[in-house]
Amino acid sequence: MTQFNSENPLIVQGDHTVLLEVDSPRYLPARDALARFAELVKSPEHIHTYRITPLSIWNACAAGVETDEIVETLHEFSKYEVPQHVTVEIQDYASRYGRLRLTRDHRGLVLAADDRPLAEEIGRNKHVVPLLGERDSPLEFRVDAMARGRLKQALIKIGFPVEDLAGYRDGETLPISLLTTTVAGKEFRLRHYQEEAARVFHAGGSTHGGSGVVVLPCGAGKTVVAMACMALVQSSTLVLTTGVTASRQWISELLDKTSLQPDQIGEYNGSNKNVKPVTVATYNIMTYRPNKNAEFVHLELFDQRDWGLIVYDEVHLLPAPVFQVTAGLQARRRLGLTATLVREDGREDDVFALIGPKKVDVPWKVLEKQGWIASAQCTEIRLALPEEIKMSYAVADARQKFRIASENPLKIDVVKNLLARHPGEPTLIISMYVDQIRGMAKELGVPVLTGSTPQRKRDALFADFKAGRLGVLAVSKVANFAVDLPDASVAIQISGTFGSRQEEAQRLGRILRPKSGENQAYFYTVVSRDTVEQDFALKRQLFLCEQGYAYEILDVDENGHGLDTGNSSTSTEPTSSRG
Repeated sequence: MTQFNSENPLIVQGDHTVLLEVDSPRYLPARDALARFAELVKSPEHIHTYRITPLSIWNACAAGVETDEIVETLHEFSKYEVPQHVTVEIQDYASRYGRLRLTRDHRGLVLAADDRPLAEEIGRNKHVVPLLGERDSPLEFRVDAMARGRLKQALIKIGFPVEDLAGYRDGETLPISLLTTTVAGKEFRLRHYQEEAARVFHAGGSTHGGSGVVVLPCGAGKTVVAMACMALVQSSTLVLTTGVTASRQWISELLDKTSLQPDQIGEYNGSNKNVKPVTVATYNIMTYRPNKNAEFVHLELFDQRDWGLIVYDEVHLLPAPVFQVTAGLQARRRLGLTATLVREDGREDDVFALIGPKKVDVPWKVLEKQGWIASAQCTEIRLALPEEIKMSYAVADARQKFRIASENPLKIDVVKNLLARHPGEPTLIISMYVDQIRGMAKELGVPVLTGSTPQRKRDALFADFKAGRLGVLAVSKVANFAVDLPDASVAIQISGTFGSRQEEAQRLGRILRPKSGENQAYFYTVVSRDTVEQDFALKRQLFLCEQGYAYEILDVDENGHGLDTGNSSTSTEPTSSRG
């Protein structure tokens, strides 16, 4: 007889999807357990849908989750009997991790399979064969050092991730230590999860460590984790970042919290080309070329020093040309940092193969409970399009519909009401459209920062904001990534990049750094009701649900009124396709 437990929130289906009932009393522990090995697909109001994939299982295995734990979780929380073939296939996925091993001996690089059928399968695959060298035995193939990365890419795409135990070059020795007192005179020590993340990545210097991704919330100190890894590796380091502002913040942090001196750190971007034992470069400069047919002239930076460690900040944004060169850098230690492994181009498997598997993933709500990041109250505010533009919206194509809805002129009144609701609290107003954010800033009488803002002015605005001399700052999407605004406690996004979950993660992260007092942050999204913008907002909110955030939905009238009426629903509300 099929077992039934009405208290349990999971329904495990034969297609590897898992339904999670939000209203179940066991929702929270089930969600936290499920998130370790399954991907959230959609999150309407009452039922959230997860999917178990080979990559989600391999990442779980790499992060230390045992196969038995995965199966036991499904049985413990499932409302009905778990389909037997799902359990078998999970065990099969997990067993594939480590069935192929890449090692090094007197012959050079060797790929070894754990049984003859697997060796025959890969030895006959048309995508894999060109990357294999001489076959030394029924189970072993020699591999050219330059094919190491491309081979790992090819094998993961046919369902067999390689456990790379071939080791790394030590790189140019560079003594680095963490300070106990910052340059500013503040006490400094690693938080427990930062120390653990660095320890897991380094793995005592063994071949089991040295490559992988650390997933931590914005504001939780990913840069500090990287510095701890640098102190363990004790070697020259290349840091790749999202922009000049991020690069300068990295340099500031390195000088403030490590023993490195100014003459040991180089800045490599459009205006500076200094290569030092520690060099901080931007993705933009690495992918620059004079025209689309020319070579990427700055990729040679990867060979200009004997780097012992390469750090990929915001690894979910890693551009394709850097992926390509990283395939040839597998002998160097590689650390990826991110708040979310979601990539809009779907290349998560390339991150796994070339940077390394997920080593650490600390849930946002866990760090919130421990006080390391602020609590966040998330609210979606919906308002109608004004009558005079409804017809323009109705006849527009899909892309133009999104822009018309995003630039709804009635959003200004909502923003004004929100600013009145949070007087004196440091606030960011964020838009993806430059014209929109400039118009909003002019109407509100606040400064604006866009991609064309000179670096000197950016630095001055950030300094004023952090010092409290500036209470409200309007920013375009240039401020999505790696911008250090530790005192921001309110974010109001008036438009975003379609359904980008990674952008939602970064924007929420702008306000999560710990704060004095109640340690509370507020995250508002203003969308046009019954439009494609509302549909895309639902996709973006998948990230909030993944991290355990509930959010409130408020409907307001054309004057922006209704924020305090209680006319709301909590959590994600299902929507249908519109227009």
